[in-house]
Amino acid sequence: MRMFHRCRIGLLLLSSISACALAQGSAATAVDANAFAACLKTIRPQAQAQGVTNATFDAYTQDLQPDPSVLSLLDSQPEFTTPIWDYLAGLVDDQRVRDGQAMLATHARLLDRLSQQYGVDPVTIVAVWGVESDYGNVFGKRPLLVSLATLSCNGRRQNFFRGEFIALLKLLQSGDIQAEGLVGSWAGAFGHTQFMPSTYARIAVDGDGDGRRDLVGSIPDALASTANYLKKAGWQTGNIWGYEITLPPGFDTSLAGRSNRRSLSDWVARGVRRVDGTAIAPGDTRAAVLLPAGTRGPAFLVFRNYDAIYSYNAAESYALAISLLSDRLRGGGGLTTAWPTDDPGLDRAERKQLQTLLLARGHDIGNADGIIGNNTRRAIQAEQQRLGFVPADGRAGQKILEALRASQSQ
Repeated sequence: MRMFHRCRIGLLLLSSISACALAQGSAATAVDANAFAACLKTIRPQAQAQGVTNATFDAYTQDLQPDPSVLSLLDSQPEFTTPIWDYLAGLVDDQRVRDGQAMLATHARLLDRLSQQYGVDPVTIVAVWGVESDYGNVFGKRPLLVSLATLSCNGRRQNFFRGEFIALLKLLQSGDIQAEGLVGSWAGAFGHTQFMPSTYARIAVDGDGDGRRDLVGSIPDALASTANYLKKAGWQTGNIWGYEITLPPGFDTSLAGRSNRRSLSDWVARGVRRVDGTAIAPGDTRAAVLLPAGTRGPAFLVFRNYDAIYSYNAAESYALAISLLSDRLRGGGGLTTAWPTDDPGLDRAERKQLQTLLLARGHDIGNADGIIGNNTRRAIQAEQQRLGFVPADGRAGQKILEALRASQSQ
């Protein structure tokens, strides 16, 4: 759980970051090594005041070198820069559903125990795990100490990142985690369910009984900690997050918004219905209407459990990804209403196919791994220009995929 909007990546959404990153270029902001070393010296007494010994601080900082590339990511968080149909296409796809159902079966006994202990259903716990790290397959690649130290001394929100850096040092000092090979997102989230260090310190629990809280090496610890987080965020046992709805003609959009809650009786009186046409039972339960893409896109009625998911990482697209993935894991068929775009996003299998087609056309983009990085975006942009696309923005969507498929068949 990040509490710094998409401190975690990018992780799974490296493949969804908008083409604005392409336009910004890849030049990293310079970081003066001497200034960085001086900054670390100012953090040392702050860490000591919070219980980090000088020996611990020196052991983990003496060889640190800054990574200026993290600074450009501060304003490129995918939850806020990526169209929601792109964001969800890669996170709620058939592969993640299949893998999640396999995880539900593999860890059934553990999940049942956690559900009884914390009151959070197994499907929601696994959906968080799936969105956060693809069930432990994608932890991130950046050394945590380097990233957090760099952000503690440069760019926006240095005080925030200093707190996270010191929290990480305390976790290392306690022995909960080990520094060797410790990697995560550019902003410091790490482990199976991508906790920031301060959240780790407050919320993580020992789920396997070995006396440590290891969210990197222990699936029981990670899933128990996620359940504990949701419980503390107000999860209501036995209730749902929400569901897709249809709105009456002329619906007053000023009534929408996660914090604009009304009773179910009020929404029923205003003509709100479930998307399948069935009526909503009136009552005093309070809910909010969400319109993440405006009135032409899907609409949702959300309850208190949606807020608990939202608090894990405060972005509507993120909370919807977990909520919709949980529905799919329960056997649901996905959304009924289409997103308001003529160029929908690509799931991971389609992204790999797109990259395969780009490789066949001679573009040097590396492997077809489904991660749409700068090289892939530049190749897409070149093909868009060749085909006369306007704009040629480097975005991976259905239109360019279909165009390259057609080119291959000619």
